[in-house]
Amino acid sequence: MADLADAARAALAEGPAALVTILATEGSAPRGAGARMLVTGAALHGTIGGGALEWRVTEQARAILALPPGSWRVQDYPLGPLLGQCCGGRVRLLVERLAPDAPDWIGAIAQGADIVARLGVDTIARVAIPGEDRRPGRRGPLRGPVPRPLAARGPLPEAGAEFAEPVEAGGAPLLLFGAGHVGRAIADRAPGLPLRLAWFDSRADMAEHPGVMLAEEAAMIDCARTAPADAAILIVTHDHALDYRLTAAALSGAAPYVGLIGSGTKRARFLSRLAADAIDPSRLVCPIGLPGIPGKEPAVIAIATLAQILSARPSAPGAGA
Repeated sequence: MADLADAARAALAEGPAALVTILATEGSAPRGAGARMLVTGAALHGTIGGGALEWRVTEQARAILALPPGSWRVQDYPLGPLLGQCCGGRVRLLVERLAPDAPDWIGAIAQGADIVARLGVDTIARVAIPGEDRRPGRRGPLRGPVPRPLAARGPLPEAGAEFAEPVEAGGAPLLLFGAGHVGRAIADRAPGLPLRLAWFDSRADMAEHPGVMLAEEAAMIDCARTAPADAAILIVTHDHALDYRLTAAALSGAAPYVGLIGSGTKRARFLSRLAADAIDPSRLVCPIGLPGIPGKEPAVIAIATLAQILSARPSAPGAGA
């Protein structure tokens, strides 16, 4: 979503742009609610799943570019013979010509804000509701009710309708500790995957790498210990002592995947220390990466490790077109 906000800002600087949002799905659908695609007269950014659905909706999005900013349409599509598809599912889509403030609310969603859309006769108003910060490692209680997202069936919403902007499911938190060669290779390849990256390092000179959050070691350790129960943790720092403290903290928390870069010898040493500290090591993955993929190059390690994390995620029933 942050990437989409940047793309929307760049597109609006050049001319009109439209946004297609999947509001809800039912049955088998190529993407879930919250998937978004930016459409200009000459280009697409992102995807709602490809195929005949995307081709048809792209036509409609380009047609709405001729209307005033804020113009919108909500439409339902059965994914069947009408589109030459056999998914058997159903999607409800919002197609809108973006207003100048669109990058702001798109970016707010990327930062974990709850956004409510209110349909007007010829425009859409967005309002941020103070609520829980969903970014990895962050906490905050809900402070206000949020309207529910739309359903895939029922009457199409009309002017006056209000609903929560959907956020596509499946973006599990990935907490990456370390901005060395392997850390940078992992961070470079994480965009586009169903992961929400939070990247930390304690060294001031690592701030030159976009996306790195500088943090004191104590804050990093606390973040590892309090990671969400659906998080993956990767520990690839420059310091074995820090690696151990992060590993012990992560294994004391709820994250199901705790990956540590290192050899079999490093694993044996860490297991001995964890046993002395009465910490269960059963979730520790060390060395990291899918077995059977040779190579010690950072790019190879990154791809093998991200594949390993993805392979451990539950399959999404009914996915695909």
